[in-house]
Amino acid sequence: MASSKEYLDFVLEQCSGLSARAMMGEYVLYYGGKVVGGVYDNRLLVKPTKSAVALIPNAQRELPYEGEKEMLLVEDIEDRALLKKLFEAMYEELPEPKKKK
Repeated sequence: MASSKEYLDFVLEQCSGLSARAMMGEYVLYYGGKVVGGVYDNRLLVKPTKSAVALIPNAQRELPYEGEKEMLLVEDIEDRALLKKLFEAMYEELPEPKKKK
């Protein structure tokens, strides 16, 4: 099942600095140019960085799709303060994007 544009728009409204790129009916999420997670089957999933695990320690680990690594499910997407804190903390841990040739 592909994610709805309405769900994506809601997630993007919840945290400034987030952007998305469509990918096979789903959406990869970027914060400050770094990949932080995505919207898969109308679920907000983020990379399980140390800071993400610390901020949402009880988050379920789910697969975005078959064959991919587990990610953390963010259930409280209405908590804007948590999302901002989460993405800012994750940003510091994530590698810089690779330069395009």
